[in-house]
Amino acid sequence: MGRLEGRRAVVTGAASGIGRASAELFASEGARVLAVDRPGADLAFDNPAIVTLAQDISEDAAPGAIVAKAVDAFGGLDIVYNNAGVSGSAPVGETSDEAFDRQIAINLRAAFRLSREAAPHLVRSGVGRLIFTASIMARHTDNGLVAYSASKAGVVGMMRTFALELGRHGVTANAILPGAIATGMTAASFQHDEIAALWAKKAALKRLGQPLDIARAALFLASDDGGFVTGQALGVDGGLMLRV
Repeated sequence: MGRLEGRRAVVTGAASGIGRASAELFASEGARVLAVDRPGADLAFDNPAIVTLAQDISEDAAPGAIVAKAVDAFGGLDIVYNNAGVSGSAPVGETSDEAFDRQIAINLRAAFRLSREAAPHLVRSGVGRLIFTASIMARHTDNGLVAYSASKAGVVGMMRTFALELGRHGVTANAILPGAIATGMTAASFQHDEIAALWAKKAALKRLGQPLDIARAALFLASDDGGFVTGQALGVDGGLMLRV
């Protein structure tokens, strides 16, 4: 019997990387999964337990559409994994309002709105789980990451409030803080061997993280194993930040 047997989950950003790995892992552990990503993304899965929805999560109608699809398909909702996100890099003086607003809109605001919409269903579930993909840059930063770091720090602060307010109903809320992970978002950088080797060398484990590394952390938080863990920002970075 899988660790998520009978559970009903939503995973955003599910077409690739961490989201795809998480949707597939959740399904392999017994969950029925609504895999959500933007229109035009590759949402083909072999597991019939995975239902798909092409939806831009930043649209006004997105939270209602996503939650309604999950509830209609599964009869309820137990797990929401807010994983979808975007990044960008520019010096502060060259970061436009539009670039800043886009990262806030997708990384922070969309996750808030979906979580708010899903909260009543998670409360009714009795085993509700809210999970967010943040970043180690929620605690740190680097040149060019003013919008990204702001959005991910906001995710962690938001998560803690969800944890506090929903905890009395048995719902947990946690964030995962990935380090250097080889995903679609980082492919442009890590396709260069010298850049990939540099980031691998920085980590205590001397390798880049893989999407499955983060998916396994999400599985822990989604399962009964993580049932007494809430309000936490879990670093999953291979020891990348030990020297900071």
